[in-house]
Amino acid sequence: MKTCQPPDPNTRTPKLKLPEGSCDAHCHVFGPADKFPYAPDRSYTPPDAPVEDLRRVHKVLGIDRAVIVQASCHGTDNTAMIDAIASSNGAYRGVAIVDGTVTDHALEELNEGGVRGVRFNFVKHLGGTPDLDVFDRVLDRIQPLGWHVVLHLDAGDIVEHAPRISRIKVPFVIDHMGRVQAKNGLDQEPFRRLLDLMRNPLAWVKVCGPERVTSQGAPFHDAVPFAQKLIEVAPDRTLWGTDFPHPNIAGDMPNDGDLVDLLGLAAPDETHRRRILIDNPNTLYWAN
Repeated sequence: MKTCQPPDPNTRTPKLKLPEGSCDAHCHVFGPADKFPYAPDRSYTPPDAPVEDLRRVHKVLGIDRAVIVQASCHGTDNTAMIDAIASSNGAYRGVAIVDGTVTDHALEELNEGGVRGVRFNFVKHLGGTPDLDVFDRVLDRIQPLGWHVVLHLDAGDIVEHAPRISRIKVPFVIDHMGRVQAKNGLDQEPFRRLLDLMRNPLAWVKVCGPERVTSQGAPFHDAVPFAQKLIEVAPDRTLWGTDFPHPNIAGDMPNDGDLVDLLGLAAPDETHRRRILIDNPNTLYWAN
């Protein structure tokens, strides 16, 4: 089974000082496996990265709040995420993975535990397109809870699934700038489609994962123009996150301190940064 590189253990202090209350809107907790086992049918095995590691990184970065996104290696067992949220004194929220068997009672329990959305993976290395009947049914069931859906897509999926995405009736969040490839330029069809999509008032995007967009490797500066354009189009529906501990990175492992400074390049205007780091997460994760 595929294993992942560990994150860079030497988190650098960023040059950019983040405002109080800043939120890392995309990060993960993994294990520890002896307490929170990984899913038997997982496609990869990450190094353990428990909530204590996340807190250590956030302390260096100056981050006060976080949205923990359930990753496929834990499958539909959201226990590690819920445990981390419970330990946060209200500073964490979560995005769960569920399947078609989830009960209304289980959804209510997740809601009480701090979950505010569900995530579906479309990317090929994580299994490809999910069961779309299940996808549609789950979205119908989360709507009364006021939740949103997070879409983890490959760039081509933005084109392939555009009609279905346009029919979504709940807020939806595109992970990692749609995983567009920087080498194909700002005029590539998936990115043009993504920009068009962002004119939908239900559409949100995360300007994170430059290491998944870059064609040049570290310091990932070729990903910055894509983030800048998305922020320009939808400043009130843009989120940012570290993606700690960076699972499934084939190239250069980012340092989380450098990723904060990369945000400073993508959003040099302090007003935009406050929206991305404070106001927008408040709207999506702490309003209910």
